[in-house]
Amino acid sequence: MEFRQLRYLVALADERHFTRAAARSHVAQPALSQQLRKLEDELGLPLVDRTTRRVALTEAGELLVARARRVLAELDAAGAELQQVSGLLAGRVTIGLTQTPGPLDLLPLLADFHARFPAVELAVREDLSTTLAAQLRADELDVALLSTVARGDLEGLGVRPLAHERLVAALPPAHRLAGRRRVALADLRDERFVAFTPGATIREAVAAAALAAGFAPRIAFETREVARTRAIVAAGLGVAVLPRSDALAPGPQVAVAELVRPALTHRIALAWREGRHHSPAARALLEQARTTYARG
Repeated sequence: MEFRQLRYLVALADERHFTRAAARSHVAQPALSQQLRKLEDELGLPLVDRTTRRVALTEAGELLVARARRVLAELDAAGAELQQVSGLLAGRVTIGLTQTPGPLDLLPLLADFHARFPAVELAVREDLSTTLAAQLRADELDVALLSTVARGDLEGLGVRPLAHERLVAALPPAHRLAGRRRVALADLRDERFVAFTPGATIREAVAAAALAAGFAPRIAFETREVARTRAIVAAGLGVAVLPRSDALAPGPQVAVAELVRPALTHRIALAWREGRHHSPAARALLEQARTTYARG
């Protein structure tokens, strides 16, 4: 079993496509396929299901990928440490970002870090916080800014709270409640809701609070984008619950009312996998994030 074979298998697991995995690994597609066949022969187990139209891993393949990610992460960390000893901080850091970071702006952190360490490659993935937490545990991400507005699955993660703000009701400008400073969640029981996709922490928090108030929100629109949410609300097609900073940011005009009974708080935290041996580049980004957002 060779490290390059493990890298090829992880690339295939991520890309689910032989040609893209080969391009990512900077090898020809036949060479990648040949090495994976060789690995399967050495192990005596099929790792890739080649009978389906879409590339899929077998159960053995999934198990090996999970182990390989950790082995390769440790190997990359060791290599980065050796580079650091010689005065060169390089490597790659992958950052997860919730789609509703509220008052936190990731761009200044990335710009400052790039200015300090231009040789480090930075990659950002936006997704649901529950997905980001799972990717941290699988070592697919080095660090993440995620939402903990509802009780999420943070097992195995180190978490540092960074910011919090209230969730508010976003209403069409001509809505019957648009003139109010405060609205109770129960006041919206008959409304059509614009909600984030299932699994989003804000959606789960609103659903739980509505259930406690005696109703289930009627979801008329689902989206992953805050801007699209506001556009739908501004067009008079529904109401939404958003972090205050997102509801008040430049964009489509909506009426904003403080949400009461219950009041819901949107919390953003810095997260990483506990016990992971991070590369010097990832450790440097973690430390800079702590410093940057502590100043904020």
